[in-house]
Amino acid sequence: MTFPDDETGQVLTEMQAAGINLNEMHPVVFFHLFEKEIQAQAMIEHLAEKAPDMVVTLEPDELPNVWDLNCTVTMTPSYDAIVAQEAEFELLATKFEGFNDGWGIEA
Repeated sequence: MTFPDDETGQVLTEMQAAGINLNEMHPVVFFHLFEKEIQAQAMIEHLAEKAPDMVVTLEPDELPNVWDLNCTVTMTPSYDAIVAQEAEFELLATKFEGFNDGWGIEA
C-alpha cells in the first residue's frame, strides 16, 4: 500500500513497515491541546453528548498551563479516514479554543 507524501502518509507507511495491519480496526488516538482546562472540559462535555461511546481522557501536559485531551476512535486507519477525522476534530477543537496535535494508533 502506498500513501501520499505528507505527515499522515509517512506515519501510515512507518506503521505498515512495522507490521501493523492497516486493513483491520484499531483504536486510533487523536491528540488535542488546550491552554485552559475549562476549554478542554467543554469539548469533553460536547463529545459526551454527541459521541457517548468515544473514549476521552484529559490530563495535564508536561508543559505548564497546557492540557492534553485524547480522543480514541476505533476505526480502520485508512489515509482518507484519518484525514477526515482529523479535519472534524480540528473544527471541534477550534470551537473550544484548542488545536489538534496529531494522532497515533494503539496496536
